[in-house]
Amino acid sequence: MGIVHVVGAGLAGLSAAVTLAERGSRVVLHEAAKQAGGRCRSYYDPSLGLTIDNGNHLLLSGNTDALGFMRIVGAPADALTGPDEAAFDFADLKSGERWRLRPNAGRLPWWILSRGRRVPGSRARDYLAPLGILKAASGKADGAGGTIGESMACEGLLYERLWSPVLLAALNTDPRESDVGLAAKILRETLGAGGAACRPLVAVAGLSAAFVDPAVAYLERRGAEIRFGRRLRGLGFGAGRIDRLDFTDEPVELGADDSVVLALPPWVAAEFLPGLAAPENFRSIVNAHFAVVPPPGSPLVLGVVNGLTEWLFAYPDRYSVTISGADRLLDVPREDLARQIWGEIARLGNLAPELPSWQIVKEKRATFAATPAEAARRAGAVTAHKNLVLAGDWTATGLPSTIEGAIRSGKTAALALMCDPALGRGAA
Repeated sequence: MGIVHVVGAGLAGLSAAVTLAERGSRVVLHEAAKQAGGRCRSYYDPSLGLTIDNGNHLLLSGNTDALGFMRIVGAPADALTGPDEAAFDFADLKSGERWRLRPNAGRLPWWILSRGRRVPGSRARDYLAPLGILKAASGKADGAGGTIGESMACEGLLYERLWSPVLLAALNTDPRESDVGLAAKILRETLGAGGAACRPLVAVAGLSAAFVDPAVAYLERRGAEIRFGRRLRGLGFGAGRIDRLDFTDEPVELGADDSVVLALPPWVAAEFLPGLAAPENFRSIVNAHFAVVPPPGSPLVLGVVNGLTEWLFAYPDRYSVTISGADRLLDVPREDLARQIWGEIARLGNLAPELPSWQIVKEKRATFAATPAEAARRAGAVTAHKNLVLAGDWTATGLPSTIEGAIRSGKTAALALMCDPALGRGAA
């Protein structure tokens, strides 16, 4: 194999580059921005006077590809923080109740028989509802199994206090209309694998410190060339292959053994590859940040029901809130959102009601809509061009748009380039 050009230095592109470099390939990484990380990076926000992430992300101990990536690149041992066991704190803004969900470590879910480990007011048999998701998704491809709403009852106390917030956070789409196959994959790799796979992990020092900076340093140690500020504007198509990359500054002619990993957002990739199967509809996420040091003992992550706030992160230097499926909030004035969200945080933490320094980040196309129709539009890694593969959390990873999915997609794309062509390639 000659030089591998990885276009896009988000987590998918970094994952592909790291996988290739680890196996001895010559890698050139191209990124349009001045830094790596894409939608999962840290930056200094002057209005807060703090370094924040452009999106809050909760990982789980069962995210094997993400954790494996961190081990390979040598991320700091304390880059991710979380409890020693699977434990999730929740609060109900309407009733004032608080509880801690504590799945046991093993696969046999005996924890649902313990009143102190489950959601208040729920019964053990209520936790069997997701079996409908697993049954509906059995043997089905993404987008072929229908919706969650067709597979389980999306109502009742446990749905409102557990399944809805968990599935919405994972899918960033109303669970009722979400693809059952994607939900089943999430359940199998987390709750279905036991509490040992469900320990929550947060990058308290930032996503860049946990993922991006170690990956860039690893690639540099391995001799990879990293070129920032290089925006791709077109591909040169040869006989069954890509023979040129047209960047805004200069074209790059590809040698006979050179190849390309295209790790770009789906709407950008579709511009370069006519007829590409890619998601066309997306869902938003709103993140809110407040420059207030949380009191000692504050839960690292708090699930909130019956409020605008959905997940409250207590970082060492700030509070951050994530609201998924947030299309309805895109036109709401930022200060109005900040005041409403801070009012809820103040109630939850018994804090002063005066609005502190704040920042609202609205990510309009945070993820693809996790509906059956959009799941069916996801392209695989291989394409009709023998030296071109695709990476991105929007490709057919089997997972929704997550850090785990992005990193898995990059690894899959890299391995596809290195595999025997006789294994077959699909059309883009």
